[in-house]
Amino acid sequence: MAIAGSVRRGSLNRRLVEAAAECAPEDIELCVYRGLGELPPFNEDLETSAFTAGPVRALCDQVRAAQGLLIATPEYNHSVPGVLKNAIDWLSRPSSGEALTGKPVAVVGASAGRWGTRLAQAALRQVLFATESLIVTGPALYLAQTDAPFDSSGRLADEAARGALRQILQALAHIMRSRA
Repeated sequence: MAIAGSVRRGSLNRRLVEAAAECAPEDIELCVYRGLGELPPFNEDLETSAFTAGPVRALCDQVRAAQGLLIATPEYNHSVPGVLKNAIDWLSRPSSGEALTGKPVAVVGASAGRWGTRLAQAALRQVLFATESLIVTGPALYLAQTDAPFDSSGRLADEAARGALRQILQALAHIMRSRA
């Protein structure tokens, strides 16, 4: 499963997870989650009802069913976007079945800025550590100035970036296989 940490229509990170789905090794099928913007803000008062039906339940069910997770995060103010952190907060709750506990997770990111998403990825790894996820520590992909790697149709055309994505997915698959 893959989650793009942005709800923007032209999201670079959505393009990145779509590219990952295209170039994934044959033994990995990546479905791209598209409901990030539908999740309500995390609120403990709403926990019981949120986990019985609706977008929170759907997200938790999908993540629990997935063998692994790829997250592509933009960088907002040197950290992860609120919508992505919100999703992780829902996924970390006991009512979610602790969907992230022991879940292999790889992190990548794309940004139009020249520094890429290094700080956002570091912040996201810290949050995932707290959820007891199994985090892929390398290789890494920090796409910066992303006008260049994507072609006019939005496809990731940069072969080095596609190769890095394949290596990251292979590392994720290795962790997934070791857990099977």
